[in-house]
Amino acid sequence: MMVSTRGRYALRVMLDLAEHYGQGYVPMKEVAERQELSLKYMERIMPDLTRSGCVEGVHGKGGGYRLRRPPQDITVWEILSQTEGDLAPVSCLNSDAVACDRAAECRTLPLWQDFYKLTRQYFEGVTLSDLMGVPAADNYVI
Repeated sequence: MMVSTRGRYALRVMLDLAEHYGQGYVPMKEVAERQELSLKYMERIMPDLTRSGCVEGVHGKGGGYRLRRPPQDITVWEILSQTEGDLAPVSCLNSDAVACDRAAECRTLPLWQDFYKLTRQYFEGVTLSDLMGVPAADNYVI
């Protein structure tokens, strides 16, 4: 499984919104400046996060985005699965995959299933609040 730039940027945006939770709507221009991200790129990510129920937005003067739920109630899995799509490590585990003719005798399928389960459990166990309390290492970039 490889998380794309889209997923990493979505996490950064959501973390920024989490840091301003309870302070009203945050203009995306401000988030883009703080996170050093392209505003146009962020504008393509935000509809996915809005559809997921993670954020809500208001256009116009005084507008922006804010979290719909507290940071401790939003998981990394929720953000990544919404922005990345299916996070299955192999195509045969995608939610829309056609049943594989070899599944019954596939000796590697249990490996991929376990890996997928572990990945999901890990990301479901990490919230925005968790990330807010953990300083990133110098060589680690979200």
